[in-house]
Amino acid sequence: MKALIQRVMNAKVIVNGEVISNIEQGLCILIGISKYDTVKDMEYIVRKILSIKLFDDESSKRWKKTVVDKQFEILCVSQFTLYNTWKGNKPDFHNAMPGDQSKEFYEKFLQMLKDAYVSDKIKDGLFGAYMQVCIQNDGPVTFEIESLDKDPSKSNKKTTSLEAGESIDP
Repeated sequence: MKALIQRVMNAKVIVNGEVISNIEQGLCILIGISKYDTVKDMEYIVRKILSIKLFDDESSKRWKKTVVDKQFEILCVSQFTLYNTWKGNKPDFHNAMPGDQSKEFYEKFLQMLKDAYVSDKIKDGLFGAYMQVCIQNDGPVTFEIESLDKDPSKSNKKTTSLEAGESIDP
């Protein structure tokens, strides 16, 4: 599972010319789901989103506060293209989780994020729709987080602190 995290002043999702979701200051997160992802990957990404320090504190010291500390909003957008490979000049998405399965996984991810934070501060796009995502990036600040690599064809697997029993509580 991948999360492309952008610190934003505001962000919105438009579908068919209509704004379906928007946030003020916080995080806009593009979420990619691989065909190898499990609940452990979901837990890891939720924990990281809520615990990474991307905001200034009250004294303007950088990288001191989390989205939870600041009580900011989060806009999540499903983004299967984050799990692309290339066949020449054409993208291939065989590593992304298939549509119906990924929709269910994404919905569980959103619920886990809502349960771990404040439900009404979590917004999202429209799964599977053609969307325009408008952001006013703050910084610009953009980071990528990827959970444990579950691809059985790769021999050197990454490890995470979640495997050592770390809680997802922020």
